[in-house]
Amino acid sequence: MRLFVGLGNPGAKYAGNRHNVGFMALDRIAADHGFPAFRARFQGQCSEGRLGQERVMLLKPETFMNLSGQSVGEAMRYLKLDPSDVVVFHDELDLAPFKVRLKDGGGHAGHNGLRSLHAHIGEAYRRVRIGIGHPGHKDRVAIYVLSDFAKAEVAGLDDLLTGISDGAAALATDDDVAFLNAVARRTAPPRPSTGRQESGRREGAAPEAVPRPAATAAANTSPPEAPGLLQRLAERFRK
Repeated sequence: MRLFVGLGNPGAKYAGNRHNVGFMALDRIAADHGFPAFRARFQGQCSEGRLGQERVMLLKPETFMNLSGQSVGEAMRYLKLDPSDVVVFHDELDLAPFKVRLKDGGGHAGHNGLRSLHAHIGEAYRRVRIGIGHPGHKDRVAIYVLSDFAKAEVAGLDDLLTGISDGAAALATDDDVAFLNAVARRTAPPRPSTGRQESGRREGAAPEAVPRPAATAAANTSPPEAPGLLQRLAERFRK
């Protein structure tokens, strides 16, 4: 069994925040793969189902970001899982918006949710690092991560979440290349002129397709999204 953990803060106030992209990823996986409704368990919201042949528990801690480890530790003890069975989806300031990287173990890089996980379960869990970009100065980080994605980013965010969902079954079986390629197919489709995607390298793995950066929150060059897209996406996150 695998435990997929999305990091974020509970409540409608935070639902669209960049810091909640981990919650968003789990919500999309649950919706696309027919998981039952989330219910209260392990100091969070849980839903259990299958991704391919693998049993997977989805967990959204409701302890608020800084205490995420409490919820994850409780779930792991009950399910008798090792840290290597845990995959954590979280926002990453050090990656351009909508880039995705996988990482096994390592430090928390100042991320308070990961810091709490380190304290409760150690560092040997897996991470899906979801880029949200950096505001440019450390004094602006707190406001930036607790603000909603900009309208210009919504279409890119939707593509990213769909790609994560497409590759979720591969991720559950440790097929990292297939997972990253699924994301890339949504976020960096083949160029008409060449039919090829850009390629990159997973940390510690063979080269594979890597998504291109989407527009930042301040960019004004993205085409306008379809009418009502922002509203529909926000409603999905708040379910």
